[in-house]
This record gives sequence, C-alpha cells and structure tokens, in this order.
Amino acid sequence: MSRARGGVLRRFPWRALCNSVDLMKAQQLTAPVTYHGEGPCWDPVGERMLLVDMLAGAVVDLSSLTSPARYDVGSPVAAVVRPRRSGGFIVATEHGFSLFDSGFRRERELTQVLDDAAIRLNEGGCDPVGRLFCGGMAYEQTPGAAALFRLEPDGTASVALDDITISNGLQWSLDGERAYYVDTPTKRIDVFDYDAAEGTLHERRPLADVSDLEGGPDGMTIDAEGGLWVAFYNGGAVRRFDPASGAITELIEIPGVRQITAPAFGGASLDTLYITTSRENLPDDAQPAAGAVFAVQPGVQGVPLPAFAG
Repeated sequence: MSRARGGVLRRFPWRALCNSVDLMKAQQLTAPVTYHGEGPCWDPVGERMLLVDMLAGAVVDLSSLTSPARYDVGSPVAAVVRPRRSGGFIVATEHGFSLFDSGFRRERELTQVLDDAAIRLNEGGCDPVGRLFCGGMAYEQTPGAAALFRLEPDGTASVALDDITISNGLQWSLDGERAYYVDTPTKRIDVFDYDAAEGTLHERRPLADVSDLEGGPDGMTIDAEGGLWVAFYNGGAVRRFDPASGAITELIEIPGVRQITAPAFGGASLDTLYITTSRENLPDDAQPAAGAVFAVQPGVQGVPLPAFAG
C-alpha cells in the first residue's frame, strides 16, 4: 500500500506492476563467508565493506574478497557496525553497545540496554545528527517483546519505540525529516515524521504494504535519489521503493539464495550495491551460495551514511 493524499491507503497491484519494474540479477562476490550475514556497512576511511556474522559475533572485513578478515567482538551477536566521527567504530552487540578502534580492538563498553537473556539487539542505523538507533527481537520472535533504542553520543540510551517483534531496516530521508522503518512481521515499510532536535519519531503510517510479496522485508538502504532498497528474507530478492508513493521501481534477483538479509552501497563512488545472505537453519546441502555476499551496479549511487557522533 502507499499513503495517498489525505491519508488514504491504496493497494498496488504488484503482479501487474512487476511488468514495468526494471529487473536485475546480482552476481556472487564471495564464497559463503557467514552463517547469518547482516549489517553491511561501507567504511570510507578504510575503503572496505564490513558486515557481521551475527550469531557468530564476528565482524567480517571484505578488503580481500578471497580471504576476508574476521574480528571477534566478544559477544554471540554483533548486530550493527557504524563508523564514529572520532575514529573507530561503534558495535551493537547482544545486549548493548561498545566502542572499537579501527582494527576492531575493544576500547570500552559504552552501555547495556537489555537485561533479558531472551531478547537481543538486531539492526539499526545513525540519524543525521549522529545518534545510533538499534532495535531488538526476542530469540523466540515473541510478538511485541522488543523495542527500538536511541543511543546519544554521550552514551545515554532510551527507548524510542516499543511493542516491536523483529526490528530490521531503518533509514532517514535525504532531508532528514522522515524515517523509514521495518518491523518484519508487519509486512510493511513504515514512515515516520522525524524531529532531529529531539531524536523522536512521530505519525507512523505505512509507506508500502508488501504482504502480497514472497518473503518478509528485512534490511534497507537509501540511494542518492531517495529510493529505498529493501531485502526480502525468504524472498530471494531486493526491491527498490519510491519514497513518496511506495511503488516498486527496481527488482534485483539473487540467484540460488532465498534468505536475503540486507543491502548497502559501497565502493569509492558508492555505485555498487552489496547484498548479504544467510544460511541459518538450512540443511548443509541446501542453497550452496547461502552466506555469500552478492553485488550489483544498479545505475544509481548511494549516499554517505551518517557516522556515530560519539
């Protein structure tokens, strides 16, 4: 669905629409390098693509595509990696946030936001001011058990949104006035008005209802035209959504893999879309490329994403 003028929701005829959508196929870039790959992030200082092997608690460095480096972050879950303006990285681990240097040596734990062993952090990103937002999920995917946390540059944390089941993609519009968000089981991409001064989300409404599509919406990134690229877990695809109408404008198929987790632009010109995948819960002989990183040049550039201001 898209939100038309006056707040009226309109369902798009997805099957008919697919006839006018540009179709691309991604190419496999690496061997399987993760069990559950997530959170790709371009490091402009090191000129490298980083991602996480989430359940293994490792950051994977794709400086070498044939022999990626792996850094253990000391937690069974490494959810979000973002550069810091002061140098190094912030990493959302299982239950909180820690600061690391550029070689992923831990400098210090910043804060813990979860004390329930049944819930972990999962995905997020930085707002234009440099706050880090990271959402969670219950290991058993208990409905409404998780929250979206807001981490200020000084290390203080608070709940920005509650009643969440599986927090996934989060991006801000190019002007910073809206935030786009995915709680996967809702089968929607939602949009909020965003107050950058206070770091608060307002007037949640659907941008697109994707319940007719195969798989569930997962990680998300944004391009230089404001388009939203969303991975579809168990859907074998990444789709681009128009940020105003919610219409699908591009479709990327990932051959041989169904569990697509997240896209991110990278490369010196930010013209390559990197796509992470997962082989979680798959039999050993199923989908041999699952866990690999794929890539495509979609004909549009990404934008430098905000760094954490702490």
